[in-house]
Amino acid sequence: MAVKDSISNRETATPIAFKNDSLLLKEKDTIALDSLKPKESIQDIIVHFAKDYTQQNAKDKTITLYNEAHVTYSDIDLKAGIIVIDYTRNTLFAKGIIDSLGYSQIPVFKQGSEETEQDSMVYNFKSKKALIYGLKTKQGEMFTFGEKTKRVNDSTIYVREIKFTTSEKLDYYIGTSKAKIIPGKKIIVGGSQLFLADVPTPIYLPFAYFPTSQTSVSGFLIPALDTGSSTRGIGFQNGGYYFAISDYVDLGITGDAYANGSWGFRANSSYNKRYRFNGTFNFNFENNINGIRGFDDYSKANNFNIRWSHNQDSKASPNSRFTASVNLGSSRFFRESQNQFNVAQTQTNTFNSSVNYSKTFVGTPFNLNVTAQHQQNTNTEQITMTLPSLNLNMNRVYPFAGVGGVKKNPIQKMGFNYTLDGKYLINTSDDDFMTAKMFETARAGMQHRTGTNTNIKVLKYLTLSPSANYEETWQFDYIQKKYDASENVIVTDTLRGFKSYREYNAGASLSTNIYGTFNFKKGRLKGIRHTIRPSISYSYRPDFKDQYLQQVQASNDPSDLRSYTLFDQGIYGGPSSGVSNSIGMSLNNVLEAKLAPKDPDSDEEDEKITLLNNLNFNSSYNIAADSLRWSPVSFSAGTRLFKDKLAINFSGSFDPYKVVASATGAPMRINEFNNNLLGLRLTNANLTANYAISSEDFKKDKKGNNKDNNNDPNNTQDVIGADINPTDGFGNRNNSSKTKDQDKTANLYQADIPWSISLAYSTNYRNNGLDGGEIGVHSIMFSGNVELSPKWKVGYSSGYDVLGGAFTFSRFNFTRDLDSWNFNFNWVPFGTNSSYTFFIGVKSSILSDLKWDKNKPPDRQLF
Repeated sequence: MAVKDSISNRETATPIAFKNDSLLLKEKDTIALDSLKPKESIQDIIVHFAKDYTQQNAKDKTITLYNEAHVTYSDIDLKAGIIVIDYTRNTLFAKGIIDSLGYSQIPVFKQGSEETEQDSMVYNFKSKKALIYGLKTKQGEMFTFGEKTKRVNDSTIYVREIKFTTSEKLDYYIGTSKAKIIPGKKIIVGGSQLFLADVPTPIYLPFAYFPTSQTSVSGFLIPALDTGSSTRGIGFQNGGYYFAISDYVDLGITGDAYANGSWGFRANSSYNKRYRFNGTFNFNFENNINGIRGFDDYSKANNFNIRWSHNQDSKASPNSRFTASVNLGSSRFFRESQNQFNVAQTQTNTFNSSVNYSKTFVGTPFNLNVTAQHQQNTNTEQITMTLPSLNLNMNRVYPFAGVGGVKKNPIQKMGFNYTLDGKYLINTSDDDFMTAKMFETARAGMQHRTGTNTNIKVLKYLTLSPSANYEETWQFDYIQKKYDASENVIVTDTLRGFKSYREYNAGASLSTNIYGTFNFKKGRLKGIRHTIRPSISYSYRPDFKDQYLQQVQASNDPSDLRSYTLFDQGIYGGPSSGVSNSIGMSLNNVLEAKLAPKDPDSDEEDEKITLLNNLNFNSSYNIAADSLRWSPVSFSAGTRLFKDKLAINFSGSFDPYKVVASATGAPMRINEFNNNLLGLRLTNANLTANYAISSEDFKKDKKGNNKDNNNDPNNTQDVIGADINPTDGFGNRNNSSKTKDQDKTANLYQADIPWSISLAYSTNYRNNGLDGGEIGVHSIMFSGNVELSPKWKVGYSSGYDVLGGAFTFSRFNFTRDLDSWNFNFNWVPFGTNSSYTFFIGVKSSILSDLKWDKNKPPDRQLF
């Protein structure tokens, strides 16, 4: 009879196993007297513990542990409700406990880094094999459920009647009768079938292979089939191969192909070096064909697009930094693209690129900045590039400062700065891009600028700031003009060579601040403060162009001469013409208010509110001009209302002079003032308003106050919803599966439905003085989200052109979080880009090819 251990609930160390093993009863052989002793089955100390009791059976050589049993042996860690250690069979048996709550404390077996859960199990110390019943384990993102499992060793597991899924709730699974698992590497299965909520589907595979490595694994990317929704015919999109090159870089090669001969190619790569840098690179090329070869409507176009993003970690180098943001290619790429994923970019009118290297020279006032830039207008197909632009800047230094940097008098406050700017500028078009012709009209030059200024207090409240500046321009190309009598035209030749010119100017400004306060004795409004910042300046610059003027005959008449300089087509232009002797005037206004707390007995401070961010007026008067001395008066105003949620900006200009029609009918200013009341004519005006609000703004905090999220109406987020790659082939999907939304439960919101909306209004007015005023732009834009439930989200983005009487580009998005699956529907209902994308698939990257997507791309007209 087994005797209950008197020292239950204590941790016990079991010594080496009994030596009367059955192996010793066999007939002795010729090496029985070998000096080496037989190897024991149990080669390490077994440490065990149980919460309720530990029961030893000396006759059967067993130990039974009950309730929260725990055994450790070598690299094995086993926890269960009941554990039986059998020294005769060299085995561990573990199972759970049946109580009023059901079957609990199921065995958890851990060996090395691998951990499994099961209903019960038997482990053999000698063979290091295990039989497992009711297995549940996780390999990376993959959950494995098996009825009977044989663990051969720590690297190979065989399973019967197994279910594979990425959903712990078994929303879906791939069922098979037998499988082989190599932990941390792969799962190999035989014939398998897809089950949805335990319902079998007709989807069957004769065999399957699932990689479970913690690192990236190379593999094929399954394409999406296009069943002929456009004139291109039947085809596929985004099929290819993913290369897991290393832990630092990967590469995805995908492509499209269609029955009419159209095809596309894409290469996508991501790289990341911890604490050093990270980035992405994308190359896209498409060969688009419309119509049938030999017919009049046949057309063919080759388009490409390159995108590169590179970021340097701030820890890599504190005194230098390299970044890149490149987006260049064919202007028509997105508008003619075959791939549905590019629909959202069809409204892009400009491509911009910048590659920048900056360095600060420690211990000196100098810093260096080298930039390569690219600007491309997709409407005009004009391209401007600087390859590169160099800027060397010297921060302001004070050579006359006192001991310890003290700056008290105007001499000590005199500071000097220096800037070197160099550029190599290319202006070209789509047709000449990436050809030798684009360099023929390139311009190069350098510009040196230095200056000094100081400030002096005048009459206690005024600040006088005199300044002087010097500028020297170097150009490495110049022009020469000559008259061609045979063609009766002026021919301009661009020559390579060094030419330079110099300029300087001097001036002074006088400014002050004027404060006006209006106090109130009743109500929460305690006062309004009006800040006025007037400034008047004077500047003088001689005429530098006159000394560089050259003349060329313009017609058959020898007296018909045109003036020009060698620098007129240079990168920095020619020298300034005419004497500038001008007075500038500006006036800035700011209006602020102070509100007392709602509770007069509270300790809260008074609240400051800005009523008017700015109201600015600027103009100038040129003393040296013989006419039209007054420049137009420009103005701008801006404010924020409703706790900074509504931003309003207004700007424009007034012209003091009359306008008449020239000989060609174009407007021409004359030296006569307007005869209206103010003597000013409104030439242009612009008004923009942005408003962002959400349901969060109406929720109350613990104090009962409305929450203020301080949404910036000028910097609204993308609220159209998730953008999903139609085939989910390469890279991360930008959808709710990667966010906290996947943890939401699907309870109904009832009356509390989260929502957000962003509104924008824009209009402008122009008046050339002859044809009367007209509205140039008048449109309303709106976008937002509505969460019908924690897992249902609807996004929208649209606008209305009031002037044209039509809706602008509109897009809707419907997203449903299906726990382990995700559903997304993008829809452009009308317009030249009308299309839709339907996607439903598994979130996990391991089974990302278990999906169904359908799309109707827009028809692309190449010409």
